[in-house]
Order: sequence, then structure tokens, then C-alpha cells
Amino acid sequence: MLDAETHTRAKRRAAELGDSLAAYVRRLVEADLGEPAPKADISEIFSMFDSGGSDIARHKDEYLAEAIMKVHKRE
Repeated sequence: MLDAETHTRAKRRAAELGDSLAAYVRRLVEADLGEPAPKADISEIFSMFDSGGSDIARHKDEYLAEAIMKVHKRE
């Protein structure tokens, strides 16, 4: 908790730096604790949706027709 004046000053300083108050406070705490801020590894995002070589978009009509034919054969 910060007193009202300190809170106002911290918000103003964060805005001057282009940060939110929360980001500003996190950065100050990390600096005080001597811990570097964790860096995001964007490569994890790109591998999240790896199809393993499947090309569903290219063959979607073919796959849909195959599924429909299977349903109609059962009926």
C-alpha cells in the first residue's frame, strides 16, 4: 500500500516512462532484488500450433467429402 501522495507520484513517473504503474513497480522491485526480468521466448508461440506436417487447409474439401460419404454409407 502506498499513501495517496506517493501513489500519485508513482503513477505520474510510470506515465512519464510509458509504463503502467504495475510495470513500474515490478521493475523497481526486480532491480532492488537484483533479479533480471524474465525474457519472453517467442519461439514457443510459433511451435504451439505445429501440425506435424499435416496440410488440412489444402485438402479440407477432400476430407469433408470423405467424411460425408462415410456417414451416407452407414445410413
